[in-house]
Amino acid sequence: MPRKFKEIIIIGGGPSGMMAALFALRQGAQVQLLEHNQKLGKKLYITGKGRCNVTNDVQGDEFMNNITRNPRFLYSAMDFLSSQGLRDILRELGCDTLVERGQRVFPVTQKSSDVIRALENGIQEANILLHTKVEEVQQVSDGRFNVLLSDGSSLSADSVVIATGGLSYASTGSTGDGYEFARLLGHRVTDCAGSLVPYETSDSWSRPLQGLTLKNVTLEARIKKKTLFSQQGEMLFTHFGITGPLVLSMSSHLAGLDVDKITCSIDLKPAVSLAQLDERLKTMLQEGGRKQVHSLLSQLMPSSLAAAFPAICPVDMGVQSSQLNASQRMQICQSLKNIPIKLSRARPIAEAVITRGGIDLKDVDPSTMQSKIAPGLYFAGEILDVDGYTGGFNLQIAFSTGALAGYSAAQL
Repeated sequence: MPRKFKEIIIIGGGPSGMMAALFALRQGAQVQLLEHNQKLGKKLYITGKGRCNVTNDVQGDEFMNNITRNPRFLYSAMDFLSSQGLRDILRELGCDTLVERGQRVFPVTQKSSDVIRALENGIQEANILLHTKVEEVQQVSDGRFNVLLSDGSSLSADSVVIATGGLSYASTGSTGDGYEFARLLGHRVTDCAGSLVPYETSDSWSRPLQGLTLKNVTLEARIKKKTLFSQQGEMLFTHFGITGPLVLSMSSHLAGLDVDKITCSIDLKPAVSLAQLDERLKTMLQEGGRKQVHSLLSQLMPSSLAAAFPAICPVDMGVQSSQLNASQRMQICQSLKNIPIKLSRARPIAEAVITRGGIDLKDVDPSTMQSKIAPGLYFAGEILDVDGYTGGFNLQIAFSTGALAGYSAAQL
């Protein structure tokens, strides 16, 4: 007599793995969830600085506009579990959420542990095996799978969901094991690099600016005449270079590219044109009279940046304000709207929020998350070659692909 349920093994107890378990259980499957850490959701615990930015409340095309890598692949997953659908599930499991600035969604309690606890409550019927390291996934002749463990034992199932994450934050368990499991089963893995990651810079003038935050500036990156990134927002100077929301967003467009070919710049005054800025500077200089130009710069920028500005702009800042001619004035304006930043390299992938690259999406059916190479094998979360901006978008990708993978794997 045929069984009336599927046996499913899910490898990885992060957000995508837990959500896969939840949806598989709700379809009546028998689920084993394997996690090599001492607890579930270790990376989820540190997201949003411990507050857990679970998703973003924007919907439809606006959500997809924030997915920078392979957004079309996600349409089925997002239709299956939208950001509102995720909030409904969390509420059902005892974790209410709220929307904050930028449409970012957090648990009402502001504690990531409450999100993890809610998901754990939803998957109590699963056989959860902690401290369990997988060595290999094999598909046998009858189409079932053997999962070989590091202690020499093995488990068997009808279907396997690989939700092992990428390479970022290796301390949380994202060590790239899932890529090797997939390769041994015939899958291609695209080149991996850090995304949503700070950058090191080689500009000596910026070193004293450590701790300086610039708000409402535009950060731009280009290769020759092609603009790769241009957005207005906030960034921060550090001891090694630059970080902050703008820089992290920029990195999602530059991941994997040769930084030596990239020209990066800051527009300190994106809200005004060159002509408007020139008029403002002209008035300021007239009022400055016999004062030296450098003494007036703090009216246009933070004082620490004003101190560094003479190393950026070719104009002699020691001259009296009244002696500055129109050409020199325009040079200052142009420098204010185009401060060059020399990128030397991205910070290590271990410091990246997410991994760019992963399982080649040509090998995965987007309507189910099932492998096109090994039927019964599914992928979910960061292991897939898809990612987006910071702000809850990547966690939603994990939850949505996990939900679809778990549901699909459980179908008889």
